[in-house]
Amino acid sequence: MRTTALAVGILLLATSVGCAGNSQQQASADADRSYTAPASIYSVMDPTSLIYTDVAAGAAAYDNPWRWAGFLLNPAGVALDYGVNRPIYTLSSQMPYLFGYTSEDSMLDSQRR
Repeated sequence: MRTTALAVGILLLATSVGCAGNSQQQASADADRSYTAPASIYSVMDPTSLIYTDVAAGAAAYDNPWRWAGFLLNPAGVALDYGVNRPIYTLSSQMPYLFGYTSEDSMLDSQRR
């Protein structure tokens, strides 16, 4: 019982501290009055959002740097796929009982482009 009361007390303390930080942020945001409306009311994750909004208009001018790193490293990943991964699948498909190659592996391998 004492452990439960301690856990509930810690949980209440953690939630009250979290709420205090949000009110300060909200107060500074209200003081700025610099609200920018979103490009659309639809979520970008919603497949119909491409129909109802211009997604590029909602994107930042300077996108996430990890995305650019992904674009630059994509050729290395494709080279590793063709040079390492695909030969391993081909080798294991020749001896399925030795490597544990299953029909699901075969199906996934056949769906590659």
